[in-house]
Amino acid sequence: MTKKTKEKPEEKKNTKTKSNQDKNQEEKVQAEQEVATEEKEVKEEKSEGKKPEKTEQEIIAELNDKYLRLAAEYDNYRKRTLKEKMELTKTAGADILVNILPVMDDFERALGSMQQAKEVEPVKEGVLLIFNKFKEFLKQRGVKEIEAKEKDFDTDLHEAITKIPAPTEELKGKVVDVIEKGYFLNDKVIRFSKVVVGE
Repeated sequence: MTKKTKEKPEEKKNTKTKSNQDKNQEEKVQAEQEVATEEKEVKEEKSEGKKPEKTEQEIIAELNDKYLRLAAEYDNYRKRTLKEKMELTKTAGADILVNILPVMDDFERALGSMQQAKEVEPVKEGVLLIFNKFKEFLKQRGVKEIEAKEKDFDTDLHEAITKIPAPTEELKGKVVDVIEKGYFLNDKVIRFSKVVVGE
């Protein structure tokens, strides 16, 4: 009987060590599985193209590159617009000059007919026609005459050449005579009227 009682504790030890070994084995397997899943996730992230966060130096370099590109683009734009502006100022008057040329042709024809003309009246009519044509051309371009005679003297529109005693009381402080006509271009004075003012 003593033999049987001695064997029983040994059996119990064996069963305990087996169960501890099993637990250790399970924990080991579980740890290996966790490591494997983590490695799998890292591989998946790499395959999906997820990049690690950029360093501060990389961000600064990227921003600097963007700034340099922007500065270069602005410089190119500035040069291009300056060139276009210069070309525009060179050719701005071309349109007006092309439309004045027919008036010049009319004057040449009038001068040619003056030498052969025996009467003055047709010459006067021809010159008047050319004058009206030119006046209409200026009107279409926004050029308008400043009305000055017998109007109140206005320093924004008129330039006084001299003052004379007013012929009548009504003309005191008003324009008595116009020496040189003034003109507007789209409501902006491009030439002041040179006038004589009554006092």
